Amino acid sequence: MSTLTYAVHDSMTMLRRNLKHALRYPAVSLGPAMMPILMLLLFVYAFGDSIGAGMGGGRDAYLEYLTPGVIIMGVAAGAMSTSIAVCQDMTEGIINRFRTMNITRSSFMTGHVVGSVITTVVSLVLVVGVALALGFRPDANPLEWLAAAGLITAIAFAVAWLSAALGLISKTVESASNKPLLIQFLPFLGSAFVPADSMAPGLRWFAQNQPFTPMTETLRGLLTGSQIGNSGWISLAWCVGITLVGYVWSRSLFNSTTKR
Repeated sequence: MSTLTYAVHDSMTMLRRNLKHALRYPAVSLGPAMMPILMLLLFVYAFGDSIGAGMGGGRDAYLEYLTPGVIIMGVAAGAMSTSIAVCQDMTEGIINRFRTMNITRSSFMTGHVVGSVITTVVSLVLVVGVALALGFRPDANPLEWLAAAGLITAIAFAVAWLSAALGLISKTVESASNKPLLIQFLPFLGSAFVPADSMAPGLRWFAQNQPFTPMTETLRGLLTGSQIGNSGWISLAWCVGITLVGYVWSRSLFNSTTKR
């Protein structure tokens, strides 16, 4: 078999391993869905009427605005489980076992990243299901749904590579769970809950120029028909940039660690 064939085969083996871990510990793998669902319920029922009225609508209009932002929050929430999983493997000795086996070096990280993307997408199905039960009614056509799924996957892929790097630099599982907090917190400082234009000047500038705001606006436009503008291209640029940084950083850290 060719080198590429071996790499794909070994990556699939590592992916199956990580998915089995996810099935064995569903509270960890589906945990990223819990915070977005809680935020959705809290903001819709506790603040939906007042915030919706301030935006020129009501609770139903705010649910339509909020849901895409909560979905993006769910993608960001997956960073913690990825970081923890990578750190566990690097600190609990299994990586030493892998060193003695005839497997492709890149398959270890590939299995973690692809597994993270799959579990994140599955958890987001729960988030969307709750939103639909609350009354969210997207008007996206099949092509827009496909584009939305592609965007979510691209964001999850980028976040997974960056989270893997954070797991590699962590010495303990506790620190691995803390390092992705900034990623998880960023959607709160974007347009997920309220329009960025309504924020104070300094915060508004940050919200408009951080990665999750154009991602949220693009997903919102695809699902609800609002204006996307150039947010789509900006979102893709952020995804590519974050993926490259995370991939290069992770590969460098992994190679230096496993050579010791």
